[in-house]
Amino acid sequence: MLDGVLVLDCTDRSGWLAGRLLADMGAEVTKIEAPNAEIHTSDWRALNVNKRLTRLELGQRPGQQELERLAASADMLLATFRPGTPQASFFDYGRLSAINPGLIVVAITPFGLAGPKAQWLASDIELMAAGGAMSLAGEPEGMPLRVSAPQSHSWAGAQAAVGALTALAARARTGRGQCVDVSAQAAVIVALAHAPTFVDVEGTTPARAGAFMTGRSVKGARFRVFWPCRDGFVNFILYGGVAGRRTNTQLVAWMRDSGAPLGALAQLDFGPWDPTLAAQAEVDALEAPIAAFFLTITKREFLEQAHRREMLGYPVSKVSDIAEDPQLAARGFWQDLVSPDGKIERHCGCFAVIDGKRPSLSSRGDAQDAPDRAADYT
Repeated sequence: MLDGVLVLDCTDRSGWLAGRLLADMGAEVTKIEAPNAEIHTSDWRALNVNKRLTRLELGQRPGQQELERLAASADMLLATFRPGTPQASFFDYGRLSAINPGLIVVAITPFGLAGPKAQWLASDIELMAAGGAMSLAGEPEGMPLRVSAPQSHSWAGAQAAVGALTALAARARTGRGQCVDVSAQAAVIVALAHAPTFVDVEGTTPARAGAFMTGRSVKGARFRVFWPCRDGFVNFILYGGVAGRRTNTQLVAWMRDSGAPLGALAQLDFGPWDPTLAAQAEVDALEAPIAAFFLTITKREFLEQAHRREMLGYPVSKVSDIAEDPQLAARGFWQDLVSPDGKIERHCGCFAVIDGKRPSLSSRGDAQDAPDRAADYT
């Protein structure tokens, strides 16, 4: 889709995903790294695959001149830097647009290029806190928690790719490039989906609910979302509406077929049942037999029955589950490449199948033909 688009990737971890997404869509992405930069980590290898490597010392004038030469014919330049520093001056859009008026400069910083926090540094855990994600993760009475592995860089990179593509579409109409100012903090806020709107729409601030969901009942009842099972956890919630009624009814039928105790579920007609009017005591009574039943089944059993009975819900996948997912395998998601030490590495493929085919990852090699061929597999 981006065949012929030339991209210079001058980013750190915060922007690697942006360049990877553009490369997967067909852009020719050149990753700029310092001569002594570490490129052997799993993160670097995973997020810079499908790019070419050029080593430049951007702290010295010869390296800067070479990047300027490349920028003169490039379509996009992705950069991460601290506003107010000499590096920021080098990547200044006004300066680069004088070299190439059609150049799209995507600047990825912790808090954006302007404002009182523009020059602040921030780690992933600080960005997740500043973006509000940690306030929603954890038990209600417990400490705020980081969400799984570090994520702020991925959210920033994904939003940077969206901004870059939007600017590319605009350039097709106007012929002009522009600066795309990406705040990692704002990218994390976007990832919270509906949560920020509660303040404006309802005047309430969502809080941590652990394994439960709140805000579904006018009586304040909370509903369990994550349930322990024999070999992990499953995602399930008692729904209302047409889809919920079917799911709830089919779960009860499955439990009855299995000889599981139904408790309060035995006499309930889910047709007129409305979860928005349920009190906590009612919800607890309905969930108790479900919790006991889920402890007797595996994630695979839940998935198979949910599919067969057309129920809403899904097992909580671990990384090892994803690696063995037959759906991903059938769609050719994984792709093998030869690593610098000659071993086979399995990589995530392009996120989309385009015209019936998933774009392949390419081995473009080092653009400089340097003696150190450490990145030949990219």
